[in-house]
Amino acid sequence: MEHAPHPASRVCTTGRKLYAKALQSGRIAAAASEAAPCVVESGLLHRDGDWLVPAPPSEAMGQLFELVAQEIGGYRDLALTLAGAFGPPVAPGADPGGGPKITVWEGKERIDAELVRALRECTTELLTAQPMGNRPAWVYEASVQRVLPLAERGVRIRSLYSHTARHTPQALDYLARVEHTGLEVRTLDENIERAIIIDREVALIPAREDNTVAVEVRQPGVVWYLAATFDHFWHLATPWGDGVANRVTPEGITGVQLKIARLLVEGHLDEAIARRLGMNVRTCRAHIAKLCTALGSDSRTQLGYHIAHSGIVDDR
Repeated sequence: MEHAPHPASRVCTTGRKLYAKALQSGRIAAAASEAAPCVVESGLLHRDGDWLVPAPPSEAMGQLFELVAQEIGGYRDLALTLAGAFGPPVAPGADPGGGPKITVWEGKERIDAELVRALRECTTELLTAQPMGNRPAWVYEASVQRVLPLAERGVRIRSLYSHTARHTPQALDYLARVEHTGLEVRTLDENIERAIIIDREVALIPAREDNTVAVEVRQPGVVWYLAATFDHFWHLATPWGDGVANRVTPEGITGVQLKIARLLVEGHLDEAIARRLGMNVRTCRAHIAKLCTALGSDSRTQLGYHIAHSGIVDDR
């Protein structure tokens, strides 16, 4: 079968199998890489004459992280180029006319007011990506009051959350209250940044981590890109009515803990890991403590070493 082109950071199944085989035997014939050249391009295997020698798992993982960082940097540069092509943002209240269609809103109250205004224009479809976390009850109540009128107008609503929503009482209560509206929900194993896309014509996205600044986008090309990104994650996500498979390693380490292990090896702090996975810091640290127990680590300092040498995060 011909090897389909893909970024070097995303080693294909054949490539991963070749790497595993090389780890077991110490080396494999160089000709074997013809079936998956990505395994060499990614740095998992190194040429040594007529042989391919595997990089140590910790080194290989670092190389893949570097490739992912480069890929993300490329997307960031593309986004900046697109933003530059559309010119400076429009000042609030100004008539955009035929010029740029990007408006910056500051302050949570102003952002909420502009969101309500934008939702009044919604007629066919609402797409929302909502990261989980310590969200107060009034946030869910406000969501109920926004969803109900939209459903009455026949608007199709699709929402993405992280898997932690399945265990969050406030989220479960909210979804139970709006279940009759036909709201479609899917969940991902990691948080996705907040985004609201209205009729694929208007998008509101945060411009600061604390959500005190938002950008309203009406430029068709940018809105199309955001909607396409939402659709991509939607197809990867698990429908709310389906169970989420929870892989458990022989050491008793769960899928969530494997995610945490990977992020720890990348150097993320507890707070950043908790935010990315949509859980509170206390829960995150409880999982880290279980990782320490499972891997026989006496301290957080030892934990990174044990993770890297246990092989639990090698199958990416």
